[in-house]
Amino acid sequence: MTMAENQQNEQGVQDTDSTGMSATVLGFLIGEARYLVPMKEIGEVIQVPEVVPVPYTQLWFLGIINAHGNLFGITDLGVYLSGDSEPFGVKSRILLVANSYKMNCGFMVPTLLGIRSLSEFDQEQMVGGELRNGVTHVYRDREGRQWFGLDLGSLIREKRFLQIERWAQTAGRESNSVND
Repeated sequence: MTMAENQQNEQGVQDTDSTGMSATVLGFLIGEARYLVPMKEIGEVIQVPEVVPVPYTQLWFLGIINAHGNLFGITDLGVYLSGDSEPFGVKSRILLVANSYKMNCGFMVPTLLGIRSLSEFDQEQMVGGELRNGVTHVYRDREGRQWFGLDLGSLIREKRFLQIERWAQTAGRESNSVND
């Protein structure tokens, strides 16, 4: 490996396809929906440690974990994307976002499907309608299953993602009802 290739490897730079998605992606399942995330957006995939709940937060915000001496806010990706909660089990993992985003956060996914090459998929043309939060592309695999290309960088910059407090949204109503 040349020095330039080694530097690219260390920085997590990877080839991309014509859509701009990383050629190496991680697949996971939420409910019946299959997702692909570019490996360059993932800092680490870890088993689920103890998650410490944080009161007065959105239902999709699971709490805080300690990973390697650093605190990370953890989001239930299924609840965040669709509002649907799914039990977590042995195949569940936490995807910690890449350090390049400078945000200590991660996403709990119920079922990890493994690392894939984007060359295994055909991109579909979208006909009308909007894509879900953070979804950039729709793909079909060789078995005909639909997959959604997800951009974690977009998700973590959404205003909704940055507003984890639930108390602020309900406090006004609660305090008004006390005064009535």
